[in-house]
Amino acid sequence: MAKATKKAVKTPAKKAPKPNGTPEEAQGEAEGDGNPSMNVLGQYLKDLSFENPNAPQTLAIQDGQPEINIAVNVNAKNLAPNDFEVELHIEAEAKHKGESVFAAELLYAGIFRLENIPQDALQPIILVECPRMIFPFARQILADATRNGGFPPLMLDPIDFAGMYQQRLQESQNAEA
Repeated sequence: MAKATKKAVKTPAKKAPKPNGTPEEAQGEAEGDGNPSMNVLGQYLKDLSFENPNAPQTLAIQDGQPEINIAVNVNAKNLAPNDFEVELHIEAEAKHKGESVFAAELLYAGIFRLENIPQDALQPIILVECPRMIFPFARQILADATRNGGFPPLMLDPIDFAGMYQQRLQESQNAEA
């Protein structure tokens, strides 16, 4: 009868995570690895304005749809070496036959921690990826505000923040020329 034998194979020891490590230790290990990281530290409503100047007349059923103009802008500022506040400013104005139906203005912001990001990628991340992350929340606030104002919720289409960034770069290059 043949016996099965097992050979002991030595493998290099892997550094196992500490199950009882503190969050500070885990953060220290994550920072030391050099991998790029982006964390949302917080997000908040900075300003919200909704005007319904001609209510209740504008709440009545109207013939045709109002003309709605949307303006979007992104601003950012550095709070600490790796922390940035990114503001998403959205303005919406609806008019029907030249008469104001509603006007809404929203300033929504997030604080982001960006670590180990190459310098040439930092600005696109701040002005494209960060606003892309907070946009759904701003969109919901604006939809709720218009609904609470007596109108159907204003559901904004997704925004091409990369296109906005490219346009901003092009405008600044044209201004320098």
